Amino acid sequence: MAVLGLIFSNIHDKEVFEATRERTIASCPVGGRYRLIDFPLSNMVNAGVHHIGVVTKSNYQSLMDHIGSGKDWDLARKKGGLQILPPYGFGDQVYSTRLEALKCQIDFIESSNAEYVFLTDCYHICNIDYTSAFKYHIEKGADITCLYHEHEITGNDFAAPKLFDVNEDGRIVKLTIDKNYRGVGNASIDTWIMKREFLMQLIDEAIKTNYKSFNRDILARNLNNYKIYGYKHNGYYGNIVDLNSYFDVNMDLIKKDVRSELFYQDGRAIYTKVRDSAPTKYSNDAVIENSIIADGCIIEGTVKNSVIFRGTRIKKGAVVENSILMQDTIVASNTKLDYVITDKNVKILNKKEMIGGLEELIYVKKGGVL
Repeated sequence: MAVLGLIFSNIHDKEVFEATRERTIASCPVGGRYRLIDFPLSNMVNAGVHHIGVVTKSNYQSLMDHIGSGKDWDLARKKGGLQILPPYGFGDQVYSTRLEALKCQIDFIESSNAEYVFLTDCYHICNIDYTSAFKYHIEKGADITCLYHEHEITGNDFAAPKLFDVNEDGRIVKLTIDKNYRGVGNASIDTWIMKREFLMQLIDEAIKTNYKSFNRDILARNLNNYKIYGYKHNGYYGNIVDLNSYFDVNMDLIKKDVRSELFYQDGRAIYTKVRDSAPTKYSNDAVIENSIIADGCIIEGTVKNSVIFRGTRIKKGAVVENSILMQDTIVASNTKLDYVITDKNVKILNKKEMIGGLEELIYVKKGGVL
């Protein structure tokens, strides 16, 4: 049964944080060697989805560099495969919501011969069994299946949380969109399954009525008109919405149980771009504790509770703790970093001490020299 995948790469571009000012959130680096888009791409491929469109809007050069032809996800194909969908405008402006984005891509959706469509954002990290979600959708005879996760709502999300009340059969009977809600709730993870023809019908209706919001104008208005079900994801869910949540998710990846759930699921690997870097070199003086260190690094100093990306060099006597150093960062000898996040190609040469905290993370922009 043919399925089309659609991934929204940066719907929330107005609510950027430091690491996304020069890149779409889809290409935001995580875990030493991954990008956020690796997770939805891999989830779809693992479920047998081999025709995927990535809906772009702005700052997507690094995204294109990362995913390329899609060969690292087995998506470099003559038919289907991976397609970058440029930000066509609907009317005289570029879209600002998912529903407007879908209006812009109606020709792409219509040209597909798929029977079903998976749609998802990519600001979250999770390994979802889309195959089980799809079976659930079929078994329920649903018009739309919305994936959700039960977790604490803190108020830091890009947008107001979408909270589901679900009956015993799994049908969504109430959708609440409340930016002031705090507490545990069944929160949408902005992932949906439906028939392609049904999606086309919804887009056509949205064009005629000038609807703009998928959640408010489509889902909330039609809970009684359509069979809208919820599928609960019970595993790890990392929601990246600001610099602090970005830090927290990377620190979660240091935990063995989180890594095992995300990266060692039978038949559900998470793929990324292969760079064929040399193995990391550790000097006799290197001290490593509770950290993720990618390939291609040279470690001569001390690294504790940190995530170190490819090509990073930490020189003799340097101490890096509770930090995230992105690709090709250089830390000079006898430098101390604590609660610091460096973007790509940063050089810490003159600063001998940079001390932040959980509530006062220090961020160094791409290419910065300090």
